[in-house]
Amino acid sequence: MKIAPIFVSIEKQNQKNNSPFIDQFIVHTGQHYGKEMSESFFSDLGIPDPHFNLNVGSGSHAFQTANIMLSFEGVLNELSPNLVIVVGDVNSTVACAITAKKLGIRVAHVESGLRSFDRSMPEEINRILTDSISDLLFTTEQSANINLNNEGISSEKIFFAGNTMIDSLVRQLENAAQINTLENINLTGSGSDHFKYGLLTMHRPANVDCPTVLAGFLESFISLSDDTPILFPAHPRTIKQIKENKLESIFSSTEEVLLNKKGMVLIDPLGYYDMLNLMRSADYVITDSGGIQEETTYLGIPCFTIRENTERPVTTDHGTNILVGQNHKLLSDEVSKITTRKQKKGTIPPLWDGKASERIVDTLTNSLDSR
Repeated sequence: MKIAPIFVSIEKQNQKNNSPFIDQFIVHTGQHYGKEMSESFFSDLGIPDPHFNLNVGSGSHAFQTANIMLSFEGVLNELSPNLVIVVGDVNSTVACAITAKKLGIRVAHVESGLRSFDRSMPEEINRILTDSISDLLFTTEQSANINLNNEGISSEKIFFAGNTMIDSLVRQLENAAQINTLENINLTGSGSDHFKYGLLTMHRPANVDCPTVLAGFLESFISLSDDTPILFPAHPRTIKQIKENKLESIFSSTEEVLLNKKGMVLIDPLGYYDMLNLMRSADYVITDSGGIQEETTYLGIPCFTIRENTERPVTTDHGTNILVGQNHKLLSDEVSKITTRKQKKGTIPPLWDGKASERIVDTLTNSLDSR
């Protein structure tokens, strides 16, 4: 979602007269894999299949990072690029950035400067390390600029561009609306326009790896679903934990939910269009995902983040996001405000206008021209 609008903007720039032509290649590390978690996103977002697929797959952080570096080095030796663009904060981000810099290749980091100030999160380590070696740092919110300056990074390297995740959302919202996701998951027995639901995503180790914590969350969600059904498209990591701890019995079938207008439905992972479609029509969203905090803010959907911190403070300062952590009573209290229309009202943050990728590509072009 972060790469697609940049790829499209470069293609558009290449088609302009008198514009410098930029050869671009997509490298898929394979850190996220499977049809729902990866393959469908390329077709949904209108970008070609990756030019290179490293097929790294799952494994420990060290395993993934090391194998990405080994494989990506071969790609760089073959292509000899002028610049490597990395996005986000996953293991692929830091692995590819380090590999490029070791070979003397410049690095641009899209989504720089976000900080949770919680170094127990692997993503925080990835963010800090990547930013420290990047040559061009593109930020999504002003707090990120401040963070980077506080870490001693020159303002000349930092560019407040906006959010490419929102670029993808803006471009694909109409296409997503053409899909009847509720019908596809057998939840249109009473008409999709009248089916009210909450949407849940949860995958972080702190929330799903400890059986007691996971069971506590699920008990809280089941209680909430007595008022409004909850749809739970579950990450493979979460599904694995649910099965290992024999928690499947607490979920309802789609037939039961349609009949009783309550209960929680466990759903396999969904593609980008389906998730976007469910998100835009939800009464509220519960999540521990960073990107969903941003998307719900743009859509104006109440979002309750089951984390103690967020690296995206603009979603709480400007947007619809509320941090509830593992405080189940706070979550219940905040969700109850929706029925009385007392929920938090948000606004769209600055430069979340669907044009971040254009600003990024303009800066990249000027940077390449100047060398």
